[in-house]
Amino acid sequence: MIDFWQVHGWGFLICMFFFPRFTMLFATPWGGFLWWLGLILAPRITAAILAAMIYGQSNIVLVVFAWILCLSGESGEKQAINTQL
Repeated sequence: MIDFWQVHGWGFLICMFFFPRFTMLFATPWGGFLWWLGLILAPRITAAILAAMIYGQSNIVLVVFAWILCLSGESGEKQAINTQL
């Protein structure tokens, strides 16, 4: 099993929280059409899905926090856009 802390550190987590698009673009291997679609439309959800797929067996706490942060971040982002329009 792959452990998150053997591959990444705190810097990666902070960057994924504040700058998910840039972090995914520069720190993850590029994928196909769905990866690009997720990067453009919903990077936090894409990151949570990838975390669940890769680290779900070895670090369930990280996956749960990834989903909590992704749902709160995505909803906050959408509300900010709607209030400006």
